[in-house]
Amino acid sequence: MTSMRTRLLVFAAVVVVAIGGTVAYVLHARQKQVDAASRPPAVPVGGDPAAVSTGPHLVFRSTSTGEGYGQVAVVPLDNPNGPRAFTDASCERVYATRGSAICLVAKRGLATTYEVKIYGPEWTVESDTPLAGLPSRARLSRDGSLTATTTFVYGDSYTSPGQFSTRTTVSRVDGTGQPYDLETFQLVIDGKASNPVDRNMWGVTFVDDDTFYATAASGTKTWLVKGSLSGKRLETVRGDVECPSLSPDGTRVAFKKRGDLPNGHWRLSVLDLRTGVVTETAETKNIDDQAEWLDNDTVIYGMGRQADGTASSDIWAVPANGTGAPRLLVSDAWSPAVVR
Repeated sequence: MTSMRTRLLVFAAVVVVAIGGTVAYVLHARQKQVDAASRPPAVPVGGDPAAVSTGPHLVFRSTSTGEGYGQVAVVPLDNPNGPRAFTDASCERVYATRGSAICLVAKRGLATTYEVKIYGPEWTVESDTPLAGLPSRARLSRDGSLTATTTFVYGDSYTSPGQFSTRTTVSRVDGTGQPYDLETFQLVIDGKASNPVDRNMWGVTFVDDDTFYATAASGTKTWLVKGSLSGKRLETVRGDVECPSLSPDGTRVAFKKRGDLPNGHWRLSVLDLRTGVVTETAETKNIDDQAEWLDNDTVIYGMGRQADGTASSDIWAVPANGTGAPRLLVSDAWSPAVVR
């Protein structure tokens, strides 16, 4: 009797396991169908990046899963969602001008290290330099002669344990001269020389081969500063400005501002440098990016695609004058640079 009872119990257990396995398989299969239905279609691929780059084009980091993930892609400016031509460059952050590009690269291994690569015509590597800290921002001057990089670094003496600071450096593409460390520049706040020990600088945007705008911060305050490389000087323009980007005509700066938003949230806005008027764009979502200008009327920016739980992102566009509505410009993309 005991033996029969044992066999029945074993049989019942086997049935339960079998049923459970079948249910699990069915649920898994259904979930795969749901995932497949909700997953965005694969982006079109094709073309020679050197050929595409002969005309006005958009350069960005592709975030589409599968082929080309993390690589730099090039598309015609008049067909941004068309087939993307992949270069051999893989970047965390990229920026480009006519004939040159800067790429912040992660070299992953037991210990991840970072470097700056400069690319010349036809995406050939011209220089390769170690980079201290976690890549954050990258820019080139309009003539391609200067680079600016911002990284997050740890261990500066004025920071508390677990906090970070920024390190922003401007260098000449041809390698001549010493790099400029913006933290060593004279900071002038509201007309008075000031050198707070906790100051940070980030998000350079160039006016020419000497003048630039950037963000300066101390304590809980941030400012838009106008800088001079030859004068090694930074002077505040207005407060609550982060990650500025100068318009093609040089009259406005797109930036993110905190205002009364909680920490870690920003509103994409535009400052008229002549009048001092700030216009909030129609983009009301949190934007943590250094914007780019599609043209004198339109600002573009990267935004993480958090709704579907992926690590992907897209490039969006919005009018600079506060009208209209945001529109998707390029799916599965990040770190845009417009090359005219």
